[in-house]
Amino acid sequence: MTLFGTLYLLPTTLGGESITDVIPDFVLAQTKQLTHFVVEDMRTARRYLSGLGMPLPIEKLHFEELNEHTLFQEVPKLLSPLLNGISVGLISEAGVPAMADPGANLVALAHTKGVRVVPLTGPSSIILALMGSGLNGQNFAFVGYLPIKPDDRVRRLKQLEQRSKDENQAQFFIETPYRNNKLFESLLSSLNTQTLLHVSTDLTMQTEFVCTKSIGEWRKNKMPDLHKRPSIFGIQVL
Repeated sequence: MTLFGTLYLLPTTLGGESITDVIPDFVLAQTKQLTHFVVEDMRTARRYLSGLGMPLPIEKLHFEELNEHTLFQEVPKLLSPLLNGISVGLISEAGVPAMADPGANLVALAHTKGVRVVPLTGPSSIILALMGSGLNGQNFAFVGYLPIKPDDRVRRLKQLEQRSKDENQAQFFIETPYRNNKLFESLLSSLNTQTLLHVSTDLTMQTEFVCTKSIGEWRKNKMPDLHKRPSIFGIQVL
């Protein structure tokens, strides 16, 4: 009887920081033992693994992509190595896999087949933002991307603000980096003066910016330039 391989959830860096500054040694050691990977972005993953100094040349490693363009019916074939006894590493484009990441589909399927899943320690922008926000760490939600159209976005922000008030729940969300400034403007123009707004930008990098103020306080200061900088936003009504 063939024993299944193990699906390792491998964290990567969030940006330009040194690998050894944010990825534990035991995670690096486990990564170097693998030859098969399912990755969100082939180029990013190959560059990351090259920086680790893998024992085998990158050309000898096996890669499959799993991203937003992958059809749901294509996911089962990614399990094939695991079902044949070969362990696989799952790598997101940045941070930890399977959080706000298509890799969750593979993890879910692995569980249905009885494949062992091992999440490994590494930087998560969502968790780091929550830690640094001072917002409610016992009751919070990450709601992903907000609508792009201005009216729909404002309506959604109002809904989240009301939910925060009704449930004492912090609400965290993200935007495509080149639209960050537009989202920030919407936050300042549509939310109540007393609502707290948290911004975490370039987490773990030298340009890191982590700040929480009320909407009223943000309006009194010069808006930070968040254009094309990976950011997470959080709001809470006290």
